[in-house]
Amino acid sequence: MFFLSIILLIFLMVFVSKGIIIIRQAEVMVIERLGKYSRTLQSGLNFIIPVVDNPRSIMWKYSQTDVNGASIVVNKVVKRVDLRETVYDFPKQNVITSDNVTIEINALLYFQIMDPKRSVYEINNLPDAIEKLTQTTLRNVIGGLSLDETLVSRDAINDKLRNILDEATDKWGVKVNRVELQDIIPPQEIRLAMEKQMKAERDKRAMILNAEGDKKSRILEAEGIRISAIEKAEGEKRARVLQAEGISEARIKIAQAEAQAIKMVAEAIGGDEKEPVNYLIAMRYIEAFKNISSSQGDKVVFMPFETSSLLSSLGTIKELFATKTGGATEVVSAVISENATE
Repeated sequence: MFFLSIILLIFLMVFVSKGIIIIRQAEVMVIERLGKYSRTLQSGLNFIIPVVDNPRSIMWKYSQTDVNGASIVVNKVVKRVDLRETVYDFPKQNVITSDNVTIEINALLYFQIMDPKRSVYEINNLPDAIEKLTQTTLRNVIGGLSLDETLVSRDAINDKLRNILDEATDKWGVKVNRVELQDIIPPQEIRLAMEKQMKAERDKRAMILNAEGDKKSRILEAEGIRISAIEKAEGEKRARVLQAEGISEARIKIAQAEAQAIKMVAEAIGGDEKEPVNYLIAMRYIEAFKNISSSQGDKVVFMPFETSSLLSSLGTIKELFATKTGGATEVVSAVISENATE
């Protein structure tokens, strides 16, 4: 009897322990009662009826890295559903573009289970189903694009894949948050051709930039020469204007001085108004004759005036000064004689 009681006590303890289930945060467990869905256990302490209530087993696919660093896929049977966002790294796959170029694409998928019941009962092996759906959808999307469009449209491809996958997995109780294309690898010959094309484009841009720089340099140089010529012409113009103004002012001063001299001569001799004029003309003749006679060289100079007229003018001046100034007659006579001799 005692032995039976011990066995019964042990059975009760095992029975009770089987009925107590502790669920961690962000995890749930789907419970079936006699093979039919009963309820979903949330995080915390939960109680079930052993034998009658059983957790639903789920086939789950994991991606792991072995000791050599290679990525391997492992299938496991689990009884708890993880509600956290899951990252699934798909292996590289060959995809053909619309221009018949075969490329390799490696994609990342971020999804989260929103309804554990549907993720268990609506699909078998949810990660594997999402992988196959992503592969087929990716082939369809890339098949409608050329190679160049594929290389430059990663964001558009990611958004299109996410929308298609999110709509398709909604019936499974799954929310697809993001799809990212990690690598897009064209064939080797295509990569070489692209590198040559890129190099040619860079050389072209460099030549265009050099030509534009040379063009701007020449324009600036021509503009500088033009401005320099304008400034030089303006300077020469200003210099000539100033020189002309100086000559004009000098002539005015000389004329004023001569006018003052004539006035003084006229006041000194007090004669007819023509007498100072004759005096001035005679003095100019004397200066011109003196300069011509003093010039060196073997050339013969013919005077364009009559000597008698000059002497007559000198005689008139002599008489004027003899009449009005008295003692100055000898000086004037000396000047007249000297100029006449020359």
